[in-house]
Amino acid sequence: MKNCIIYLFVLVFSFVTKVMGQETFESKAKQIANKIEKVTKEEKAALKEEVEAVNVQLSAGTITQEQADKRKKELAEARAVIIEEKVTLAQNELNDLVQQKVDGKIKEQDSSRTYTIRWNRKNCDKDSIRGERRTTSQFVFALGLNNMMVDGKLQDSNYGFIGSHFYEWGFTYNSRLMKNDNLLHAKYGLSLMYNNIRPTDNRTFVVNGNQTNLETSPINLDESRFRNVYIAVPVHLEFDFSKPTVKDGKTYFKTHQSFRFGIGGYAGINVKSKQIIKYDQDDLKYKTTIKGDYNVNNFVYGLSSYIGYKEMSLYLKYDLNPLFQDNLIKENNISLGLRFDFN
Repeated sequence: MKNCIIYLFVLVFSFVTKVMGQETFESKAKQIANKIEKVTKEEKAALKEEVEAVNVQLSAGTITQEQADKRKKELAEARAVIIEEKVTLAQNELNDLVQQKVDGKIKEQDSSRTYTIRWNRKNCDKDSIRGERRTTSQFVFALGLNNMMVDGKLQDSNYGFIGSHFYEWGFTYNSRLMKNDNLLHAKYGLSLMYNNIRPTDNRTFVVNGNQTNLETSPINLDESRFRNVYIAVPVHLEFDFSKPTVKDGKTYFKTHQSFRFGIGGYAGINVKSKQIIKYDQDDLKYKTTIKGDYNVNNFVYGLSSYIGYKEMSLYLKYDLNPLFQDNLIKENNISLGLRFDFN
């Protein structure tokens, strides 16, 4: 038993020393992911307590059902704003991290080595290196260009091609579908999607009844941006070409070690729509944020696909339903960018 304890200690110490000795892109990204997850959990817990307090008031008869529903909605919106602000800061950290990686300022993870320690009380044999579990989890972050399509044509004359962008972050599960083959995987999870479009020619969105149209602003604008935020459930069939390894006559499967691509789709709900306008007037800078439904569809669903190598891939998404519910011209959101899946 004493020898087993010493052996386990040496393994753990070697592993910790190696990890502490170099901060890789993956380790830093996971730190940011943990920060985002912590923020979300804390704010949801705080919202739950606030809603329970409202329910107590409702049960006591001090407020009506209508007042309770209104208060719950206000609390949810307030917490959503806090989450968005804190997550935006973390997203900026991640953007800087991606740029540092592109510039070659951060070390790559040594993907040829994977450490998994299995403790066996009865003995300390050499069969302690195992493949990944059949179902693994990943933090997903994506960013890139965003625009609109009408009858198959890109609306780059109405919206800035470079200025319009999207962000997405979330968590997924990846389940190997076949016991003895690593090719097919089911990938599913939960994502928060930010779609931004920037109208051209000094225009903003204006609501006229059930129509939401672009109209020229009487003020000379420095920036005009329209943002929609969605909570969505993405589902993909992933083809992973990572080769299995054989050791001592046993086969071990690992994911995200080679080329892979996924096809599937997503469905979700709109949680926020807002227009952000910036302009200068009388030597003063102004920023106006206008929140509303803007006749935006409450639900979103579409097709998505990605293809890449290891953790990074090229990512394409297309909304099958139009952005606005009843507009005469049907505009569908399309996004193209980079996606990172961190085990």
